[in-house]
Amino acid sequence: MTPDDDEIRRLYAYPASDRPWVRTNFVATLDGAAHDAGGRSGPLGGDVDTHVFGILRSLADVVVVGAGTARTEGYGPAGVPIAVVSRSLDVPEALVVPGHIVITTADAPADRLARLRSTLDVIAAGDGEIDWPAVLDELASRGLRHVLCEGGPTLHGDLVGLDLVDEVCLTIAPVLAAGGAPRIAHGPQAVDRPMTLGHALDVDGVLLTRWVRDRT
Repeated sequence: MTPDDDEIRRLYAYPASDRPWVRTNFVATLDGAAHDAGGRSGPLGGDVDTHVFGILRSLADVVVVGAGTARTEGYGPAGVPIAVVSRSLDVPEALVVPGHIVITTADAPADRLARLRSTLDVIAAGDGEIDWPAVLDELASRGLRHVLCEGGPTLHGDLVGLDLVDEVCLTIAPVLAAGGAPRIAHGPQAVDRPMTLGHALDVDGVLLTRWVRDRT
């Protein structure tokens, strides 16, 4: 049985917090593949995942996504600010519109940085690697405290590695995929971040789960 929208909003409501709260949202197969045979994650979870995806966006202040994921999944302007992450500043043209944000490093290519600043809000923090605590502080200074990260796996891995992920919303699709698809997070070093189950909903075989970082 599919919960109604009010119940979904209640289940996924952001907790009260005096700092930015980082939620990540992913779909994966039973064997851990983060995308289908065509290289896209969107179709994996079916209609219920798409519906919850939209509600999660409506609850967020800002959506953070890697430029590669935005390009592969065909991102365009949305009702919530989209913050595209790109160290090279190769931002999809569909997202170079007023109201959106680009997140990059302070040593990003100066010519591209100047061009994007004429249209987008730019957060440039860190040399070589993005300084994510500083980025979150910058987002908070703009009133963007409810953060929703939609991937991809490398960006997710960076945030997990820094222990900045407060919760993971994971849809588990009832299929096996094999192949070489990545997991929902990967990075250079393994870490151990205990999580607590917030809820698990079975909707026609698709499992909607929410996991909260255990910081006790």
